Amino acid sequence: MNHPLFVSLDGPKGTGKTTLLEAITHALRADGKKVIRLSERNNDPYRADTMALVNQLARNPDRDLELRVCERLAQSRAWISQHVLPQQAAGSIVLIDRWYPSDAAFRRLVPFAQILQLNLEHGVRVPDLLVGVVTAPEISWARAAARTRGLGSTVMFNLEQQVAATEAFELAVAEHGWVLCRNEGTVEEAVVQVVAEISRLLD
Repeated sequence: MNHPLFVSLDGPKGTGKTTLLEAITHALRADGKKVIRLSERNNDPYRADTMALVNQLARNPDRDLELRVCERLAQSRAWISQHVLPQQAAGSIVLIDRWYPSDAAFRRLVPFAQILQLNLEHGVRVPDLLVGVVTAPEISWARAAARTRGLGSTVMFNLEQQVAATEAFELAVAEHGWVLCRNEGTVEEAVVQVVAEISRLLD
């Protein structure tokens, strides 16, 4: 493989993505693979301005404002695609915490088909493997509520919204043929599934 394998893990809040990312990283490195972990949030040079719009949107839901948020996020992902991803070592596995598929869960007023087209038009890199991490919304909501920091969300404020986010995301997974990972059992079970998908691409 003469380029990094780009793998995105996306999903609603509280589905255990971060824990799963850590476990996948450990499993791959134990097998001798070079793994690089990135997060969209930490590599976004426009994050502060975008979050100001997101907070404004939370107070005043508006389609035009949500579209501005989507455009800003697409610009950020394009920047990451051009300036961060090409710097990663050939033959490595790049695991990123969130990418454009997560918008299927978090955006309410702009259809995901439009969001996807917007990202592609901006030149956002399409991952080699898209993994949608989900649980029953009651489980993810309870997990998030148990955290010290709580849900930590600017878009999800109650279980009803979590249900809607989960349903929207699962529909997008099915429509676009992403890999669905139900992270409701043990972390080890989810790791086996995702590592198998990565290994299939490397073979």
